[in-house]
Amino acid sequence: MPAPILPAWLVKSEPDAFSWADQVKNGTEPWTGVRNHAAKNHLKAMRPGERAFFYHSNTGREIVGLVEVVRAAYPDPTAEHGDWVAVDMRTVAPLPRPVTLAAIKAEPRLADLALIRQSRLSVMPITPEHARILLEMGGESKGN
Repeated sequence: MPAPILPAWLVKSEPDAFSWADQVKNGTEPWTGVRNHAAKNHLKAMRPGERAFFYHSNTGREIVGLVEVVRAAYPDPTAEHGDWVAVDMRTVAPLPRPVTLAAIKAEPRLADLALIRQSRLSVMPITPEHARILLEMGGESKGN
């Protein structure tokens, strides 16, 4: 049996602008609009086949699903200035149970998770150990 694909990233979206339901409906979607240099560098580091947790920010504040990078970084078509990039993400699956920010903060093993330490960052790396914990909390232990 092949090893599960663990998410290596977490991407955040405001559900009133682009929600998990929008991602599911569209199937594959360009991840555009990132205007933070650290988050841009994370997008540039993403490789096709890598997975990410899809997090609803502001409203909901919870991890709701998994997406997969299907196209590496390319110039963001929504950027009017600068060298901003986008990646294309494909819907993988919803988490059986959303993982709330409150639950994440209450889990001592996630104390150094970037989501807690750098809460405003819209794209961030996730360690394999943190990915396993978050998948378990979301009722998805096999990593899909």
